[in-house]
Amino acid sequence: MTDLHDQGMATRRAVLGDAHVDRAEAAKTEFDQPFQDLITLSAWGTVWSSDGISKRERSMLTLALLAATGNFEEIPMHVRATARTGASKRDVLEAFQHVAIYAGVPRANHALKLAKQTYAEMERAAAEATQEESQ
Repeated sequence: MTDLHDQGMATRRAVLGDAHVDRAEAAKTEFDQPFQDLITLSAWGTVWSSDGISKRERSMLTLALLAATGNFEEIPMHVRATARTGASKRDVLEAFQHVAIYAGVPRANHALKLAKQTYAEMERAAAEATQEESQ
């Protein structure tokens, strides 16, 4: 593979986590291989790998754009990624408030609902992991 592909995979793993990327790679087929390569090269190898803005800022932009365009399916994945990008709950709330003003309250409201659910899942998983470690 190319250096750009390798960089894209490294950035994708850093942002989304190894478990997520491993699941996505295992699910890849000959049919969607070209699409997966496109995402790895363009989204992860170029856009997310750029040092023009921080990963925190990129998370906020991504979540706002997903909400503003109604692409809600990827919001939970990118909320989980904030644990690795440094975007706080407050950052996510601020991003969705911008969505409310500039793209519509219903989209921001739905995005907030998804974020709340995802944060609750993350907190439950962290509590379970802590409990298992203490046993």
